[in-house]
Amino acid sequence: MSDLPFWFQRAMDEPSHRGNVDVEGANIVYETWGEPGSPGVILIHGSNAHLEWWRFTAPFLADKFHVAALDLSGNGDSDWRDRYTGAVLAKEVKTVCEEANLGERPFVVGHSFGGFVALETGHHYGDELGGVLFMDFTTAPPEQYVEWGLRAEREGVQTGRKLRVYEDKQTALGRFRLIPEQPGVHPAVIRHMAEYGLKEVEDGWTWKFDPAVYDHLEMGVDQRDKFAAFKCRSALMLGEYSEDEGAYFADHMAEITGGYLPTVTIPGTYHHLMFDDPMAVSMTMKMLLLEWIRQDHEAEMAAQMQSTLGENNG
Repeated sequence: MSDLPFWFQRAMDEPSHRGNVDVEGANIVYETWGEPGSPGVILIHGSNAHLEWWRFTAPFLADKFHVAALDLSGNGDSDWRDRYTGAVLAKEVKTVCEEANLGERPFVVGHSFGGFVALETGHHYGDELGGVLFMDFTTAPPEQYVEWGLRAEREGVQTGRKLRVYEDKQTALGRFRLIPEQPGVHPAVIRHMAEYGLKEVEDGWTWKFDPAVYDHLEMGVDQRDKFAAFKCRSALMLGEYSEDEGAYFADHMAEITGGYLPTVTIPGTYHHLMFDDPMAVSMTMKMLLLEWIRQDHEAEMAAQMQSTLGENNG
């Protein structure tokens, strides 16, 4: 009997469809699950990651939603850029929403660095979104903010750096690590993420991500203010044992929202919580998004219920 968790094979067996679209001169690759016409949701991966980070989450949303996950530029199978900005990454998200036919007011979910991209998407396009869910990403008060972009300016890193090349694929697979590292992730999940993250080159195998993504990208001390100015709903999901520094300011986000920001901590999970407990993550996400839909159609729901009462009393 296989020791794979039941959700692994079910997720792998769920059909998905690949697409691509040009955004500001870069080819952006994405994958979709579910039926066009269902409410749309787009999933954004974190740093040095790729769309397969959502392979064990997206299929469990597909019965209610039309789901897309993209490889941000500089990651996965999407093209690299000379320079990256929050605005152009947000445009990638918005363009994929349109190209994938996610419909009006799609929902945006961003994990880790993808939370920053979700923040930028909300900042630029908030009035066109149904809501933004930040996953293990928080905005810091300006006085405690630490910039981890602008590496060329802060650290003097050189452009044109190369990733390490491994002689064979097996060696490369053995070097794959989650950042931050965490216990308990099933080896089959680790291998799946590593497999998609590798590419064959002339001298062997190397990673697909661009090591220069953060050389000139400014994350920005104004993240808190961009969040406070949002023109769409928002919520926060956290890993109970997360050690990622980007997720340390949930209390601050609660404070500046008067304690009303919907916030859920998934018990027993770490930073990569979609690997730890994809069922809890996907079902919590689904309930939140369905509630947001209900809020948008509260009048129609009330009218239908009144109609039902009228039929029964007629």
